[in-house]
Amino acid sequence: MSDLSQVVVYSDSSDIYKNVFCNPAFELEGEREERVEGFRTSSSTPEPIKPPAAGLGWALFGVCVMRLRGPGCGCGVVAVTAVALLLVAAIGLALALILTQIKGQTVEEQLLSTSPPDLHSAGVGASHTLPTIPANGGCGGVLTDAEGSFSSPNHPGSYPANTLCVWVIRVLPPSLVQIHVSSLSVEGPSPCLFDWLEVQEQIEQSSVVTRFCGNVAPPTVNTNSSTVWVTFRSDGSIAGSGFTAQYRTIQPGHKSCSREEYMCDSGRCLLPVSVCDGHPNCQDQTDEANCSHKNKECGGQKSGPYGYLASPNHPRPYPHQQLCIWYISVEEGHVITLSFRNFSLETQDVCEFDYVEVHDSVNTGVGRVLGRFCGTSFPPDLTSSGPHMTVVFVADEGVADSGFNATYQAVSLLDRTCGPSHFTCSTGECLQTQWLCDGWNDCSDGADEQGCGNSTYPPFTSSCEFIEVEMCQGLSYNLTSFPNIWLSIADQREAAALLRQYQVLMELACFEPLRRLVCGMFLPQCSPQGGVLQPCRSVCSTAEQQCSQALDLLSFSWPFNCHLLPDSQDPMECSLP
Repeated sequence: MSDLSQVVVYSDSSDIYKNVFCNPAFELEGEREERVEGFRTSSSTPEPIKPPAAGLGWALFGVCVMRLRGPGCGCGVVAVTAVALLLVAAIGLALALILTQIKGQTVEEQLLSTSPPDLHSAGVGASHTLPTIPANGGCGGVLTDAEGSFSSPNHPGSYPANTLCVWVIRVLPPSLVQIHVSSLSVEGPSPCLFDWLEVQEQIEQSSVVTRFCGNVAPPTVNTNSSTVWVTFRSDGSIAGSGFTAQYRTIQPGHKSCSREEYMCDSGRCLLPVSVCDGHPNCQDQTDEANCSHKNKECGGQKSGPYGYLASPNHPRPYPHQQLCIWYISVEEGHVITLSFRNFSLETQDVCEFDYVEVHDSVNTGVGRVLGRFCGTSFPPDLTSSGPHMTVVFVADEGVADSGFNATYQAVSLLDRTCGPSHFTCSTGECLQTQWLCDGWNDCSDGADEQGCGNSTYPPFTSSCEFIEVEMCQGLSYNLTSFPNIWLSIADQREAAALLRQYQVLMELACFEPLRRLVCGMFLPQCSPQGGVLQPCRSVCSTAEQQCSQALDLLSFSWPFNCHLLPDSQDPMECSLP
């Protein structure tokens, strides 16, 4: 603005100002020759006193102010005010646009910098691109504080369908990132093909991926990188409450686990149920060392005329991820009667998560299954056909209940009698009357299905049907039977829908043995003599040996328990798809 210290204001004469603040380009012709005493003494054409060149805005402002007291400026007050306000607004708008552009450039550079080049996962042979932050603005972001937290959208409410969130956690090297997921409820059991939470880190030229789903929070994740990508994805169907997680900066050599977790391999954390579970999870295998005390309540050999068995911790809730097998043997000439005193497992429509399964044999690989039970209804008393019985208890990673306890009693075949409401097999086994003429041979000699002409159940006939599911054609057999009583699958159409999730693994080199296994379980071989045959345990073991390493690199856990399949090569007992 001009320095006005030399301007003297005279209140008695308005004419003195007529050339002081006005631009000469807008002066009247007669005004150029007048001299104003005290301002100009030259007789030549007077040059007005002008403000320093300060841009077009100040020039226009000067014109109006200078004309304020001149002729024709009687209404100039309103005009000056309006122009000044417009000028201020224009300058503010210009500054806002400049700042917005600068900020947008900075944010764009920051987001682009979170998208590193493609990295190859060692051992897989496929290129895995590290995730970039989606442009939806609904979730995800760049986290650079020394510690913080993040969660799925709407948590603890249900997360929305078709969601993709990416958080980039970046700390100053050489510091590392530690992540603790405190709660998790995400659709799907392993291998997490539908909804998942994924932690991805860059180590040299490879990308290490760890994927989580289900209802059990994973152990603490100690990464080996100062930049970590965390991705949450959901499909268009079932939704849970999602997750909440915390992260913090740690120094190399100072990795840690929660108090209840077990640390191995210089920084890998395991949940308690993964320690001494019969499956080494650590490269140094320390999680399976000194385990003599761990499973004293879970399975084992039982002998003698009577005994007791119960789920771990009963009557308190049983631990997650349990496989307990009791082998009961009594003297020859005796059979075993098993009676449940308490029974409360996870309630489910189909017994496939937590259950008790009783086998009429020395192990799970031979003989028939007396029943599989879950929920809160007490199973009936079960009697073996000989001196051996095997009881299996399975618990997954989800809901846990108080479990069960049961007693067994050896009964001499000579002394054995069945009650009036039971049917006596030739072996002395007692059957409930509702099991007679039901289409299934419950007595080893089929006596319960003989003489059923007057029964409301038709006599048993083979229900074999040709395999129509494309993925499972070309096996060693082409006949199957439904319903699938092992997996509770109603028909081939339902089986085909369930098998689609495994087709995403077709690119794996081990897909062929995996295909034979899953087809053998979902579409079991139909026996012309009646019933179906499960795949032999060797089929499962071969697929596990060839696929488990590839699945581990994709953070997929092996989804089958091979120990529950028949350990035999006899084509009358199991199938080799």
